[in-house]
Amino acid sequence: MTSFENPDKFVDRHIGPDENDIKEMLEVTGASSIDELISEIIPSNIRIQNELALDLPLSEYDFIGKLKEIASKNKIHKSYIGMGYYPPIIPSVVQRNILENPGWYTQYTPYQAEISQGRLEALLNFQTMIIDLTAMDIANASLLDEGTAAAEAMLMFFHARAGSKKNSNTIFVSNECFPQTIEVVRTRAVPLGIKVVVGDHTNAELTDDIFAVLVQYPSDGGEIFDYREFFETAKLKDINAIVAADIMSLLILTPPGEFGADAVVGSTQRFGVPMGYGGPHAAYFATKDKFKRMVPGRIIGVSVDVRGDKAYRMALQTREQHIKREKATSNICTSQVLLAVMAGMYAVYHGPVMLKKIAEKIHALSKLLELGLNQLGYKQLNKNYFDTLKLQADASLISKIKKLSNDAEVNFRYFDDAIGISLSEPDEISDVEAIIEIFSKAVNKKSSVDINKLAEDVDASFPKEFARESKYLLHPVFNTHHSETEMLRYMKQLENKDLSLTTSMIPLGSCTMKLNATTEMIGISWPQFSGLHPFAPLEQAQGYLEIIKDLSEDLCKITGLQAVSMQPNSGAQGEYAGLMVIRQYHLARGDVKRNVCLIPSSAHGTNPASAVMAGMKVVIVNSDSNGNIDVEDLKKKAEQYKDVLAALMVTYPSTHGIFEESIQEICRIIHLNGGQVYMDGANMNAQVGFTNPYMIGADVCHLNLHKTFCIPHGGGGPGMGPIAVAAHLKDYLPGHPVINTGGSHSITAVSSAPWGSPNILIISYAYIKMMGASGLKKATEVAMLNANYLKVRLEEHFKSLYEGSQGRVAHELIFDMREFKQSAKVEIEDIAKRLMDYSFHAPTVSFPVPGTLMVEPTESESKKELDRFCDAMISIRNEIREIENHDADETDNVLKNSPHTVKDIVSDNWTHTYSREKAAFPVKADAIVKFWPAVGRIDSAYGDRHLVCSCNPVSDYAEESV
Repeated sequence: MTSFENPDKFVDRHIGPDENDIKEMLEVTGASSIDELISEIIPSNIRIQNELALDLPLSEYDFIGKLKEIASKNKIHKSYIGMGYYPPIIPSVVQRNILENPGWYTQYTPYQAEISQGRLEALLNFQTMIIDLTAMDIANASLLDEGTAAAEAMLMFFHARAGSKKNSNTIFVSNECFPQTIEVVRTRAVPLGIKVVVGDHTNAELTDDIFAVLVQYPSDGGEIFDYREFFETAKLKDINAIVAADIMSLLILTPPGEFGADAVVGSTQRFGVPMGYGGPHAAYFATKDKFKRMVPGRIIGVSVDVRGDKAYRMALQTREQHIKREKATSNICTSQVLLAVMAGMYAVYHGPVMLKKIAEKIHALSKLLELGLNQLGYKQLNKNYFDTLKLQADASLISKIKKLSNDAEVNFRYFDDAIGISLSEPDEISDVEAIIEIFSKAVNKKSSVDINKLAEDVDASFPKEFARESKYLLHPVFNTHHSETEMLRYMKQLENKDLSLTTSMIPLGSCTMKLNATTEMIGISWPQFSGLHPFAPLEQAQGYLEIIKDLSEDLCKITGLQAVSMQPNSGAQGEYAGLMVIRQYHLARGDVKRNVCLIPSSAHGTNPASAVMAGMKVVIVNSDSNGNIDVEDLKKKAEQYKDVLAALMVTYPSTHGIFEESIQEICRIIHLNGGQVYMDGANMNAQVGFTNPYMIGADVCHLNLHKTFCIPHGGGGPGMGPIAVAAHLKDYLPGHPVINTGGSHSITAVSSAPWGSPNILIISYAYIKMMGASGLKKATEVAMLNANYLKVRLEEHFKSLYEGSQGRVAHELIFDMREFKQSAKVEIEDIAKRLMDYSFHAPTVSFPVPGTLMVEPTESESKKELDRFCDAMISIRNEIREIENHDADETDNVLKNSPHTVKDIVSDNWTHTYSREKAAFPVKADAIVKFWPAVGRIDSAYGDRHLVCSCNPVSDYAEESV
């Protein structure tokens, strides 16, 4: 009988191996069926019995239809709300070739710098842009959002206290800062014992116990304050000054570095990044050179490769928390790379002249609007401003304006006694006229404003103390690519230097580099989603709210937990938020002494860092010889600290890629001793459909939506890390000062926007809706099949360090490479770099065990690609064997000299003892699709000794041109 069901199922597009491949792979693993394999991996006592109660899977075509219907429920009004979020104009060439290009959004974090030179250069451009515009010495490669950046600046100066300031514990925050920034700072401050004093900076008393001050420039209400005298007073008391500054305003306003700032933070959303109902956006963080070794997050630096050629790499802070663990001063392990690249490219495309004109136009339109409203009798309260008017208004007038503006599909900002209007890049004179029309109706006046005549009277200059005189963006990169042809080629040249999922499998353990399907991605650029302000009235955001509600319910079903907060916009933020929920729960019950967090020695480095940031004391639990948690040691320590035990942080399956069979006992021990169980959701890709955090006994978990649920890694960001909690914790989920999202006893905001980065929630929503319960379960099955297939295919060549009681691994595994250091003087780095010559990104290097490779193939990789990877690894083992057998030189061999570049291969000076073909084309079949590393092996130590984190100074280019 003919079937009328759509034969084109998304699950078959998402999962790499087809049914024949699966059958062949099962034979290799020695399992008779998928069911048998899974039964040997997941303990039976934690298996859920029923299929997930999710909607039936949609085809890609049907899902797009559904998404269009949902999108239509969002009402995009003209936005003049401001508060750190502004409608941008996204250059089409950047939108199509960066945001919508898998060659950029499927890249991984640039830990392997030789195959990441494109985005590293793009991030260096971003850092240079920030350094120039803020007039500071050094900038990082972005942070999560403006509130987070301000909080990180507070923490940096808190940890930098010395001498007479060593015991100071107060930060003064201007009440003119954005309300969401104040709340994020408060959230971060409380568990560390930092006192936050919010007040008027114009009459603040700077006492000796203050270690830092935070101000907004321009202010929340739009006023431009002169902070010179305030900062001078602060300097006399050894108080550090933090400025949260509007990046667009710095094109024409005096930069904070010129009036005494010690750190400058903010958002680059205005530089060509959509509002997206709150994110993702790249925050910036700039400071003085003396704080460079304390800067949170990542800094891109300039180094050299083995030839002495210039090469870029992550400097200083790279994976800081994995080294320092509980001594880390920040848990930031990600950034917003994709969005930082977009913002940097916005500056590259426009250049300093055009950028200044854009800022001048915004300011001039604001001045024009003020003149028009003055003619109608409105009183404008800001003496000096960049883009924001603050109009005096009583309750009656506010009510009228609200109705009229809503009818005109316009959003303003409403204070208790004033109305705010923030203009932005897309606005034109016609928009000014439309605003004037609304305000004229509110006072029953027929608008007789002659806008063209008024335009002749506009004085868009600033008083001398506010007008920027210093130049910026003089480097050639910002003065070259202004035609679309040149811009397109520049971005493509950078893209070609980076290995992404468009090139090959990226087999990183604990990173889950799976398919980011086009249909999942397609909605993020739709104006109904990209154009919504995060503080728009809720009735205008019904489409987003439907997605958030539906996705939350699905994640509850998947985790077995009761409530979800979408606010944390990274995995590390999720860890922190989850622990803060636990902390708040204990405090509400009067358990004020519960502050000890047990963490297994194998945990992610962000775990101990997050615990310390949540005000907890870290106690490490030992692992046994098989890499599992030592239950006896856990029990001993849980009982030892039972009166003060707050939580256990546990990753499941473990960081070693094993389903520990004692997990329920472990959770019971914690609960018996008064603690809560926090499950790190990094490895949820091995749980979905078979078990869940509730079954194992967890009370809260975070979910890396950029891992299990298909949001792309974007070169190291964006990500999302929502938390799911059990019923007894749902009242403690994060709230927000503008749009409340929390429960009755909620912690304050952990992110600037109420739902973190909602624009990319569409991706995970799409994945779940198109996969359905059966598809998600199959994805878990194949992820574990792929990992065990690799294990068996490679076990004769590489030892798998950890395995379960029946010889299986979960969705990832660790290969022990330490023996080769003894047998052939081959380091783990040599193997990682040699894989580049085979057109592969290395697996995770030396984590969680030094000298190992942690491999996660994911369910999206085909058998053909898995076999290609296995062939490459076996070939590398043979190359090591050549050294062991003295058939290859111990120092001059393909591993020690990898990766090999085009420059190496075509050089007239080839002196190696092996052939060029062996170096560059170790597998002849790969010659056609060869990916060439842009540079040779990079000298990391040189880069740290000679830290350069911006484009060359202009003087260098002048010398070159002579």
